[in-house]
Amino acid sequence: MTATIEPEVGKARTRKEDARLITGRTRWTDNMTLPGLLHLAVLRSPFAHARINSIDVSEAKRRPGVVAVFTATDLDPDSSIGMPCAWPITPDMKSPRRPILADKQVNFAGEGVAVVAARSKAEAQDALEAIEVDYEGLPVVLGLENALAEGAPLVHEELGTNKNALWVFDSGEAGSGGNVEEAISGAEVVVKRRFRQQRLIPAFMEPRSCVVDPTGAQIVMWSATQVPHILKTMAALTLGIPEHKLRVIAPDVGGGFGGKIAVLPEETMSLLVARKLGKPVKWTESRSETMLAAHHGRDQIQDITISAKRDGTVTGLKVELLADMGAYLGLVGPGVPILGAFMFNAIYKIPAYHFACTNVFTNTTLTDAYRGAGRPEATFGIERIMDELAAELGIEPMELRRKNWIKHEEFPYTTVSTLTYDSGNYEAATDKAMQLFDYDGLRREQKERRDAGDPVQLGIGISTFTEMCGLAPSRVLGSLDYGAGGWESASVRMLPTGKVEVITGSSAHGQGHETAWSQIVADQLGVAFEDVEVIHGDTQSSAKGLDTYGSRSLAVGGIAVVKAAEKVVAKARTIAAHLMECSPDDLEFAQGKFTVRGTDKSTTIQDVVFATFLAHNLPDGVEPSLDSDAVYDPENFSFPHGTHLCATEVDTETGRVKLRSYVCVDDVGAVVNPLIVEGQVHGGLAQGIAQALFEEAVFDESGTLTTGTFADYLLPSAADLPSFTTDRTETPSTTNPLGVKGVGEAGTIASTPAVVNSVIDAVRHLGVNDIEMPCSPMRVWAAIHRGEQAAGGLGGEAGGGLGSIDASGGAQ
Repeated sequence: MTATIEPEVGKARTRKEDARLITGRTRWTDNMTLPGLLHLAVLRSPFAHARINSIDVSEAKRRPGVVAVFTATDLDPDSSIGMPCAWPITPDMKSPRRPILADKQVNFAGEGVAVVAARSKAEAQDALEAIEVDYEGLPVVLGLENALAEGAPLVHEELGTNKNALWVFDSGEAGSGGNVEEAISGAEVVVKRRFRQQRLIPAFMEPRSCVVDPTGAQIVMWSATQVPHILKTMAALTLGIPEHKLRVIAPDVGGGFGGKIAVLPEETMSLLVARKLGKPVKWTESRSETMLAAHHGRDQIQDITISAKRDGTVTGLKVELLADMGAYLGLVGPGVPILGAFMFNAIYKIPAYHFACTNVFTNTTLTDAYRGAGRPEATFGIERIMDELAAELGIEPMELRRKNWIKHEEFPYTTVSTLTYDSGNYEAATDKAMQLFDYDGLRREQKERRDAGDPVQLGIGISTFTEMCGLAPSRVLGSLDYGAGGWESASVRMLPTGKVEVITGSSAHGQGHETAWSQIVADQLGVAFEDVEVIHGDTQSSAKGLDTYGSRSLAVGGIAVVKAAEKVVAKARTIAAHLMECSPDDLEFAQGKFTVRGTDKSTTIQDVVFATFLAHNLPDGVEPSLDSDAVYDPENFSFPHGTHLCATEVDTETGRVKLRSYVCVDDVGAVVNPLIVEGQVHGGLAQGIAQALFEEAVFDESGTLTTGTFADYLLPSAADLPSFTTDRTETPSTTNPLGVKGVGEAGTIASTPAVVNSVIDAVRHLGVNDIEMPCSPMRVWAAIHRGEQAAGGLGGEAGGGLGSIDASGGAQ
């Protein structure tokens, strides 16, 4: 009797990658050394807005070890090169040129103005001190509303405005719902709130880095990037390099979180310097450069209005956003808030919906994608306003959600924002989460503490969420004027000895592709997990791809792998049938073996591979290769969901917040590797909780970043976070053969509102209905005292929070 092979998909395999990553037996970009390598250092502006009258580099050129010093005119004499923006969200979007190095003026503190090439990194850094720049200060504009005010200083004088674009979605005009103004004007209850999404800094483990070698037939660039294929195409288009003469390699990359999705001025600068000097060059940023000049995330003001009947039935939702682009446009920055537009309605049946987003320029570091990219902002907004509506109506917050969410029997469900959710079961995830959390018991304890006047109050926060993953159907992206498709590529190569090489266009930076893809292929082909090698991140070996972001790796890249493996089996079936002298239709394939139906006659796929390699006995007209390629373009997004519950203890005398317990039950569809899912959820929770309680990028009134080190920009350690209780339900996606949905951003998207809702729930009885993030002890304490002074004067129309937004984007 033949032993049954245990399936790989669903098995908690430890990651293949970890041995080399944990022990350091790998190659990071900054480890690269090449003969004659020169090191680059960038001089950055200390001013947020200033004209450049002159730059004197003569003394720097005389410094020891210095080979060359370049300014903007040296690298780009015609001022014709600008960094790309791939997402023009409206036809009239204002898109200022972002130079490689500032030429006539600087528009944010940290913008590069000159670059030194030297024989060592230390010599390059030392030479920066000898460059003299004559700056003429210009008025600085900070803060979204300040930038839009009449007479405000302009970041880019030539544009005549600080408004980048206005993007609008209206369900009445789209035919997907009713008129929101009518819903609000005729509503029994209307609640308005203003929420602030503070600015965040992606704190990836490995700083950005690139190495360029121009000495061969091809220019080779190694870069710590999430997007080697996009970087190659954009660099070729920007610099006029024939694309076949440029090779981009992303070796092991130490984290990204969206912070390495950009095409960098420093990468372009390195390419130009290497070509001019004819020598290899390396640029690696310091941690302070990361925080100052790499792109930031979030930074929105959300004005949200929700209308409802007295029984809690939601009738309308109106969202008006202001989104800070910073001084320039990132690769996909303008479109980040637009992704959120499709998620403000979340899991709820909302009859009328209006969304409007105004993107704004300020004299700050540009913003772009950060883990979740628009979806966390939307989830925060809707989950916060649902709590506010529940408080206004006097309805238990979970019961309000139950009343309005899409029921499991209603799937597939087309939402008011036009997306079709294919599957889900919000009831099952919520029931399991509430049981694990002891929701009713904690509510009883909360009441006891309030009745006793305990100075330490208990709060319970809810986040019932969904997200759009698997970015994305190319036609949908095209309808949104996105500058690329959403497909992904894969190849499966069968080696003569029966081993397998998988080439994927999805480029990993910590997601565990090598392990998960090996498990998928092992099951598809019936080979051993250990016999699969996954190759990625090199545009020469993996020629086609659209890389890794938007929780697309498994739901798009993984399905491309499945499709390529299916083609391998189809080719092998023809050859196996010839070898066994039967019709291909008579063959069954399972667990790596072709069997003639109704007999015990069989052959393994390894036998077929070797026979194909020999090519001694193949059917006429069949080529001696089983290797197969596939490009998969998804028919729909995937929609993971879940319920996250947080309990916090808030000391009303000091404002201190302690996370007491955190439970989440996520539904990410079918699971390939539970260990990887668990790791992704834990990491996502840490980032989302960090936004709620710890992280904030702050600029002073002159536009100087005051949180430019980890001494000032607070990241939580393990000691600051509780032990998470995690679990899953499973409703497979119906739009892909694996039934997978995506998990990379779920924890970050769901956790922030759960935590903030719990903090506010702890002190709502003290007159608090909002606390601006991060909910630091000072902000919590101040909100409590303001609530006490107001003596319960906060009504349904009132805004909460900490007052007005000051010029730095922080709270007064």
